[in-house]
Amino acid sequence: MSENCFHCGQGIEKKRISFDEKIFCCTGCKSVYEILNTNNLSNFYELNKKAGIRPEENSSQFDYLDTKEIFDRITDFSEGNTSLVTFRIPVIHCSSCIWLLESLHTLHKDIHYSQVNFTRKTLQVSFNHNELKLSELAKFLTNLGYKPAINLETADKNEDNLDKSLLIKLAVAGFAFGNGMFLAFPEYIGGEDYWMEHYKGLFRILMFLLSVPVVFYSASDYYKSAWYGLKNKIVNIDVPIVLGIFVLFGRSIYEIATDYGPGYFDTLCGLLFFMLLGKIFQKRTYSSLSYDRDYKSFYPIAVTKVDFNGVQENILLSEIKIGDRILVRNQEIIPVDAILISGNGNIDNSFITGESESISKNPGDKIFAGGKQIGSSLELEVIKNVDQSYLTQLWNKEAFKKHETGLDTLINDISKYFTFIILGIALVAGIYWYFIDLETMFQVISAVLIIACPCALALSSPFTFGHIMRILGRNKFYVKDTLTIEKIAKVNALVFDKTGTITHRKKSNIRYEGSEIQEFDLLNIKSLVKNSNHPLSKSLYEFLEIQDDYFPVDNFEEISGKGYEASVRGNIYKIGSAKYNNQESKNLETAVYISKNNEFIGKFIFKNEYRENLKNLFTKLTNYKIFILSGDNASEENQLKEIIPNYSSMAFNQNPEDKLNYIKNLQDEGLKVIMLGDGLNDAGALKQSNVGIAISDDSNSFTPSSDVIMNGEKVSQLDHYLNVCKGSITIVKMTFIISFLYNIVGLSFAVTGHMDPLFAALIMPASSITVISFTTISTWILGRKYFKKQA
Repeated sequence: MSENCFHCGQGIEKKRISFDEKIFCCTGCKSVYEILNTNNLSNFYELNKKAGIRPEENSSQFDYLDTKEIFDRITDFSEGNTSLVTFRIPVIHCSSCIWLLESLHTLHKDIHYSQVNFTRKTLQVSFNHNELKLSELAKFLTNLGYKPAINLETADKNEDNLDKSLLIKLAVAGFAFGNGMFLAFPEYIGGEDYWMEHYKGLFRILMFLLSVPVVFYSASDYYKSAWYGLKNKIVNIDVPIVLGIFVLFGRSIYEIATDYGPGYFDTLCGLLFFMLLGKIFQKRTYSSLSYDRDYKSFYPIAVTKVDFNGVQENILLSEIKIGDRILVRNQEIIPVDAILISGNGNIDNSFITGESESISKNPGDKIFAGGKQIGSSLELEVIKNVDQSYLTQLWNKEAFKKHETGLDTLINDISKYFTFIILGIALVAGIYWYFIDLETMFQVISAVLIIACPCALALSSPFTFGHIMRILGRNKFYVKDTLTIEKIAKVNALVFDKTGTITHRKKSNIRYEGSEIQEFDLLNIKSLVKNSNHPLSKSLYEFLEIQDDYFPVDNFEEISGKGYEASVRGNIYKIGSAKYNNQESKNLETAVYISKNNEFIGKFIFKNEYRENLKNLFTKLTNYKIFILSGDNASEENQLKEIIPNYSSMAFNQNPEDKLNYIKNLQDEGLKVIMLGDGLNDAGALKQSNVGIAISDDSNSFTPSSDVIMNGEKVSQLDHYLNVCKGSITIVKMTFIISFLYNIVGLSFAVTGHMDPLFAALIMPASSITVISFTTISTWILGRKYFKKQA
């Protein structure tokens, strides 16, 4: 009797290895079993029985990865002790694969974390390259049964937008369908023709031979999907499709074997041809959405470019060229790979590696994109083009994800119950027609199982939200992902930070009060404020109309919500709040206090200029509870009450931790909260809120803490963005109704025996096309309603 390996499930051909009362085909499978059990991961076999793959014996196949040139080309990031690499793993196929591959850090002490992208079949691993070589990592994955596919294409990070094997399967099905129809046509119209009677057997056998590669090759993806789902106790949407294929194929073989009829081989080939056509259409839809997400959604993010005369200019990130010089301030993320020209780099790579360890950099050192500068500003020279997809990856990093529930889960639940309902209808209809007409029974069952495929249902949500993301992006409202749109639609409370959010900066509204500042000190102060990306610091930098000579800033330290200090030309300056400078705020005012060598010099007083049309905005937000937070004092409370008559509460003198706790308290009361802030002092509150919106004016400081980056000019139109998000949910629900109507009408014809399976196969992609056409038109109308020029 043949035996199968406990780990990989393959038949034991040569040696038989017994261990722990189980049988293995090789030492590799036994080793993987031992590794899993040692690390308390033995429930891998409960998730997916016999999911392993037999390890290969060749131990030197990955040695070339340790060559410096190839290592640099393959890895995404390498600095200090940490490297990041993204491998393509073609055999990732189910939840147990994801679970095991994301548990690598428990299997190997030198692996920090691992993250799977299931749709692209990729695995990103952060590891200690001093203790674990890249070749050893590749061997380790291979021994677990997940051999990386490494070639020039994957090294260049090129993504194949369309699986070529799917095109081949479509071509095979199309060839068989066309020729099968040609061979079946004479028998359909032949009548009592002697020639047809003599050769019909040959034609039927040819049609059978044409259908075999279609059934066993072209339809293979449906079998795999259904089988993997059933192995994990999930009845997915491919199960009824597979049943329909088997019913048609089995019935057709029976008919030609008994000379009962010509069978349905031509219909079956046509069915699979149109289903594969719909699948390609769906894949192209997802690919286009993914492309748009990776490469277009971040183009408006700006960066400060510095020319050789020191003049600063805010330009779009997409306009950066190799050789340009850019300025990166304290707490800002470096958008491109660059060489440090001036300044003392103190780079936090936690956005890339997940570890908060800082690395010092000196002029001439390379700095990777994604690192965050902690300290004084840096001048960098760009050495690599902007990779928008890499910024997307950073923004979607696991460390910055919130608890997400949404329509994707709803669709999966609907599809699950949908499948059981369809199987029930097919069973009842089959039993009914069994007693009336056996031939009709097979057609009815096949038509029911085919017509009910909820492909349109699965397409409706991503396609609708993809369009909405584009519309919002064109109108300077940059959404992190499609789930954010749904979360915005469910919000019932809005929390506004004051400075930099509902106010904007104008240098004419600043005045100085204190002892006269010498030009020597003014130049030093301007050099210092240049290092901060706080809205008041940026305003003060523009206000100081003095020659822009940049002096080195040493020992820069910023305390969020209080201020910052540093040494410039041998003098220590402190810039920030009154308390930070050991002063008392005598008047209710917004002011920046300045001290030199612990002696108070004076203060710059800011008269807040509120954004235009705010009062009109708040009169439209009657369905939301409005809250105002500010790190400033209550000097403008009365003015705020006049602008926002429908406010629920206001809080002043709030530090970053106070703001975060304020959001928590609102959520504890059952409110779903949007927080709008400047992305610096409000980072904690933005992340804590259900939806965090970072407001930015002349340049967008990239902040993974937020779900949305919004241009400051658009704050007064916030109600339009909220209404568009709500409208998108309505569109998705309407597409559900359209999909269900197609199924109801189709099923009513199918169960009564008035629908051919081939016609059912035509209806299925037609429903997807209808849904996509509807959502395209309706989202365009929704966009035009609120954004006439940029819909």
